[in-house]
Amino acid sequence: MRQASPANLNNLSFLQLGVALLTAIAIGFSSIAEASAANSRYAAIVIDANTGKTLFSANADAARFPASLTKMMTLYLVFERLASGKLQKTTQVPFSQYAAGQPPTKLGIKAGQSVSVETIIYSMVTKSANDSATAIGEFIGGSQAGFARLMNAKARALGMTNTHFENASGLPDPQQHSSARDLALLGLALREHFPQYYPYFSTHSFTYGRQRMANHNHLLSRVKGMDGIKTGYTRASGFNLVSSVADGNRRIVAVVMGGQTARARDDHMADLIANYLPKASGRSGGGDLIAKAKEDKADDTRIAAAAPIAAPAPTPERRPEKKSKAAAAQPADETKAAEEPVVQAYAEPVPQSKAAVLDAVDPIATSATKAPSGWAIQVASSPDAQQAKSLLTKTGKDASSILADARGYTVPFEKGGVTYYRVRFGGFASKSAAWDACGALKKKKIACYAILE
Repeated sequence: MRQASPANLNNLSFLQLGVALLTAIAIGFSSIAEASAANSRYAAIVIDANTGKTLFSANADAARFPASLTKMMTLYLVFERLASGKLQKTTQVPFSQYAAGQPPTKLGIKAGQSVSVETIIYSMVTKSANDSATAIGEFIGGSQAGFARLMNAKARALGMTNTHFENASGLPDPQQHSSARDLALLGLALREHFPQYYPYFSTHSFTYGRQRMANHNHLLSRVKGMDGIKTGYTRASGFNLVSSVADGNRRIVAVVMGGQTARARDDHMADLIANYLPKASGRSGGGDLIAKAKEDKADDTRIAAAAPIAAPAPTPERRPEKKSKAAAAQPADETKAAEEPVVQAYAEPVPQSKAAVLDAVDPIATSATKAPSGWAIQVASSPDAQQAKSLLTKTGKDASSILADARGYTVPFEKGGVTYYRVRFGGFASKSAAWDACGALKKKKIACYAILE
């Protein structure tokens, strides 16, 4: 066998070193490349929490389903009322039949029972409990519609220009949407406005009765300096995460949305933190980046008129649709047991009257729920706003696989002195994509035609 010369050995060693370095670089940045490639749900942003400067951005202003990241706004409104004295940590929150009937993940409180506000908080930041979010939403807002009104008003006050909420939990609703940038802004606001309550987000586990609830944010134990904030998952949204992390005076808030799996999302987030935290400003004491949100006295007046905060929340007449035992066992947020849980469609409580629907914030497309530009499909039209919204929800549920990447909305128009509401789904990349979606819907006996907004 021919032996290699010293020169050849040196060349070989240099080549092996180069390959090793390139491999290390490829491993370090693989999740960023993978996240960006051919994933229509993906969006991300990294913001310097000291200066407000955007350090990294990918589809940051695109509309995305927030899933359980919605609970960040629910908690913002809870913290706001704790800070003002309108709520106490020991205040008991009753669970209506509707709240108790929410799908997992959940705390599991029976209808008619109550738990403290602090228990609600812990169950939301760790287990992402949907029943707790719904119960506190009904308690503060009098109903889900009333609480959504407060959520949307607060989103506008904070400058979240591409966000619209329909419920307190983040369970699927085709009209509920946000963006990576808006959610980063909300993360900054939570830390800046409520430093006394923000440490709840770093809770690793919480025990209630015999239940031990581990935090779904596995990076709390993996990334040094991370102090929160929240995970989220639905089939339509993919795996989402908002993170806050500090190194000395450097601090960033980062958002990743649309991960294919919880691990892929976590790896991508870890890469972003490793790459951009060293680039953040080291200055401190610069003051708030976000203006302190002023209390909206009109909101408080409406709450008092609808249902005093100390009163039990009303029980909706219609309960959530029954699910099979197998379906009910699937979580609405990720768990260690399953990286790709199945989320069942969410049955929105039926308002008691048409006036109740029209009184809600942004029930029809406005600046907060404006129609996405480009190609869309129309599936129905109705002179009744409530019926239009019901059709929107039903279609999104019946054709969830076809419309997974589309955003539902309604558009009002006048005809013969009567206001009608078109039911549409938008966000298609091309005419052919909209036509293909219509073709698939028609096979399900859902009427459809494509339009250019």
